[in-house]
Amino acid sequence: MTAPDLIFRALADPTRRAIFERLCHDGEQTVRALTAQAGVSQPVVSKHLAQLKHAGLVDDRPAGRQTHYSARVEALAPLTAWTQAMTGFWERRFDGLEALLNRMDQ
Repeated sequence: MTAPDLIFRALADPTRRAIFERLCHDGEQTVRALTAQAGVSQPVVSKHLAQLKHAGLVDDRPAGRQTHYSARVEALAPLTAWTQAMTGFWERRFDGLEALLNRMDQ
């Protein structure tokens, strides 16, 4: 699976996406802190964090009996590149359509 595929898959789930967004906005947090705000159980949050880590979107840092998680915003770079490529593709397509419509109007 390519990096964009892993990232899209990881962020497709609304709970995982909310956890990632929370880490982006609020910084490093423990599983306990994330669970308190997630509305799901700790094992579910841990599974979501494992998926985010597999996609390279979060780092973990063990500290005693707790694990702290932080977002790796730079890991979104493949999505940025993909979005830019798709933007270029669609801009060219719309430019071609506009040119065709202009020729049809003449």
